[in-house]
Amino acid sequence: MQQKQLTMQAASFCLKHLKLLLSALLVITAFNSYSQNVPLDNAFAHNDYWHKRPLYDALDNGYTHIEADIYLRKGKLIVAHLFPLFKRHRTLERLYLDPLSACINGSNVQASRMVYPLMLMIDIKSNANKTYEALSAVLEKYRSILSGYENGVFVQRQVTIVITGHKPFDILKNQQNRLAFIDEDLMNVQQDTLATNVYRTASCKYSRIINWNGIGTFPVLQKQRLRTYVSMAHKYGKKVRLWASPENPAVWNELLDCGVDLINTDKLPELKNFLTRRIAFSASVK
Repeated sequence: MQQKQLTMQAASFCLKHLKLLLSALLVITAFNSYSQNVPLDNAFAHNDYWHKRPLYDALDNGYTHIEADIYLRKGKLIVAHLFPLFKRHRTLERLYLDPLSACINGSNVQASRMVYPLMLMIDIKSNANKTYEALSAVLEKYRSILSGYENGVFVQRQVTIVITGHKPFDILKNQQNRLAFIDEDLMNVQQDTLATNVYRTASCKYSRIINWNGIGTFPVLQKQRLRTYVSMAHKYGKKVRLWASPENPAVWNELLDCGVDLINTDKLPELKNFLTRRIAFSASVK
């Protein structure tokens, strides 16, 4: 009898491990199938121009949301985080708009790396109105690939321009035809309920809502507060992003579970690996 019990226990032990092995294989297989430059709808490349290969590093990793800071200097839109000394060649057109246009039109050998639709968030660091006037003129050259607000209707194309930083609210709100939208302050999402005609996203600094660093349990009250803001933003058709959030998987998991749409990161490969694992796991348990 004892021998029979031991045999049954051993068989049960082996079966459990076999199930675990099969589950692991399913996750690995799903991960590999999802890791081949799959569009990452939740990935946001913060200050993308800091990377070794602006734009292309993000595209190579499947990012669909990319950010660039600009200054207006002597009629040129210079991409830089601080005062753009000695960076006159790093223009918005040269680093982003021309390559994106070439990718879409098929004249760029790296076209296969681009996924659509893509959002290019432009953080205006200089005077809002003057910079936007110059930006509008530049965007007209790329009208065929840019989403627009045309006679009261949102028209989706391959690339959507969203302005943050110094925002030209009054100008955009009065325009019936334009090629740019605004990133709203998430803390004001209940006050201004305009949707796709002006706003496409709603953002704020992580610490304005949450002070959790990813260690221990996510505080219930902070989680509830975040979900309230996310729910309100979604009600009016805006994607939610928290910038300056801790760069770790525990925080990323909780943000996504609370409905946050865009994970802000400077660590492109790390977030890509995290998101593909998460997607693969979800696929394996369906």
